[in-house]
Amino acid sequence: MTLSNHPSTLALTTLPLPEVRDRLLDLFCEVAYQEGDFTLSSGQKSTYYINGKQVTLHPAGGVMMGRLLLDRIPPEVTAVAGLTLGADPMVSGVSIVGAYSDRPITPLIVRKEAKGHGTQAYIEGPTLPAGASVIVLEDVVTTGQSAWKAVERLRGAGYTVDTVLALVDRQQGGREFYESKGLKFEALFAIADLKAHYAKRQPSA
Repeated sequence: MTLSNHPSTLALTTLPLPEVRDRLLDLFCEVAYQEGDFTLSSGQKSTYYINGKQVTLHPAGGVMMGRLLLDRIPPEVTAVAGLTLGADPMVSGVSIVGAYSDRPITPLIVRKEAKGHGTQAYIEGPTLPAGASVIVLEDVVTTGQSAWKAVERLRGAGYTVDTVLALVDRQQGGREFYESKGLKFEALFAIADLKAHYAKRQPSA
């Protein structure tokens, strides 16, 4: 499937979620997953690379991602948050999908460094009541450190955070790290899903 064969973005708002998941996997393999020799931000070497922003900043990808993540957010959760820059389109996408689904979700963006002027805040977005339940989003999880920084900032602001939701789990220690910190972790896809689907899409020799 090519990008031109995807249904309209409007149609994606009503497709059954299992079909949305299949189409999101297609999109990952079309625009975000590459094989070769790469060095990750963690310093680890890898034979593949996933540029999650190619999906989260894609119009159809944003709708699909938003619907699938929103479906995994419990009713008591009032906000989603993530570390800039990777999580920025994710929290916005979930909030927008929540708005048209009559499920208000507040988006929060966590800075890597405090703002150098004004309030000098680490967290951008509406101020929530103390103890508000927030889920942290991440596009691709390797070691888990990026989302953990967001968890620490949010907890430091008085919010309750007990879950990290990701698009892809590279299965390189992130899940185990979160569990060691007492966090629940879910991902829409494991790296095995992307590898297998990418291989199926390659032309036969």
